[in-house]
Amino acid sequence: MRGRRSGSVGAMHFGSVPSVGVDALTSADFLLDVREDDEWKAGHAEGALHIPMSDFVSRYGELTEQAPESGKVYVLCRVGGRSAQVTQYLVQQGLDAVNVEGGMQAWEAAGRPVVTDEGGAGTVI
Repeated sequence: MRGRRSGSVGAMHFGSVPSVGVDALTSADFLLDVREDDEWKAGHAEGALHIPMSDFVSRYGELTEQAPESGKVYVLCRVGGRSAQVTQYLVQQGLDAVNVEGGMQAWEAAGRPVVTDEGGAGTVI
């Protein structure tokens, strides 16, 4: 179903998840990329915060330090499964989080820039 995903991480269970398409995002939106290091290094959205899902709970403080106090956190992964799980976790923590449907594959397909850490052209893997 569109806008709803389910899954689980450890003992946490996830239900419906707020979602948005890539076309609704602006350059001012706060992006959180939860893909693993190799995926990030190949290419990511410029300006996104990178915290891999595998490290997320231990690095949660990095997000709370950098996320806008009164704004949304738009969560990305490769296609939307991992980001849906992280989004649900963030919502449970009281943050205004939204899953980006289709993830970085949809981002790239929409013609949005994908860059490397050095600023060159990247790719989604």
